[in-house]
Amino acid sequence: MTHTVRTERVTFDSDGATLVGTLYRPDRPEGQSLGPAIVVTGSWTTVKEQMPAVYAQRMAEAGFLSLTFDFTGFGESGGRPRQLESPARKTDDIHNALTFLARHALVDPGRIGALGVCASSGYTAVNAADDPRVRSLALIAPWLHDAGLVRDIYGGADEVQRKMDLGLDALARFENGEAPQYVPAVSTTDPQAAMFGPFDYYLDEKRGAVPSWDNRFAVMSWPQWLTFDPHPAASRIKAPTLLVHSRDGAIPQGAEKFYDALDGPKRLVWTSGTQFDFYDQDAKVTEAAGIAARHFTETLA
Repeated sequence: MTHTVRTERVTFDSDGATLVGTLYRPDRPEGQSLGPAIVVTGSWTTVKEQMPAVYAQRMAEAGFLSLTFDFTGFGESGGRPRQLESPARKTDDIHNALTFLARHALVDPGRIGALGVCASSGYTAVNAADDPRVRSLALIAPWLHDAGLVRDIYGGADEVQRKMDLGLDALARFENGEAPQYVPAVSTTDPQAAMFGPFDYYLDEKRGAVPSWDNRFAVMSWPQWLTFDPHPAASRIKAPTLLVHSRDGAIPQGAEKFYDALDGPKRLVWTSGTQFDFYDQDAKVTEAAGIAARHFTETLA
């Protein structure tokens, strides 16, 4: 059954910042008041109108009230510095989004799940490890790096250290009252960009280059991002956990390592496609969202 979905703009507090979200509300049978809900988050640097909206719509069509939101310092949400890729701050935002859902008049607080795409899979997983309100977890095309993968991805130990030094210098300058330093989040011409190369999803106005996305990356983000490691959280996650990935996606070896460390009910589904296919390509989204919806149906019953 495909549910009719309507959206609603919402706001909630996250450690003093006002976050702006979109609630995707499925139609429900008359007389049914409380139902399951899902927090949906996307890749690093992104806003709610990108891949989170795609998956929230699909989850709502499957009958789950779904919430997307702009993280602190991104999109319509408050908070400074802007475009700071802080795993700790984003993990706290997910925790506070769950608080908002748990208190919502249409939500059964005992039937809440979380769906993370790409980088936010790590943030979602870290929160789930210590948040018993997360009763089910789905990670789509998860980006789950550790120190070794960081060295492989970012050109070796020397290049990682160079980025760390740039970030620490930018942080020191910010703490001394200077304006934040930024580089492009994505660029085909600036090698200092956080993502340097032909990352078409972010550069195509028909795909991820939406007006609400600010193509900036705070340089002071590098130390937090490069040292973030969600893998120790895996053994503490008790909620049933689904991973959907592709060997042609980003760092599949990270997904395998994380899956092996999970101590609770778990499932890893390998499909085909590139990383960006999972973000907005209809056939791939339909497949991945369908697998996730079945997982949530089974585990949030």
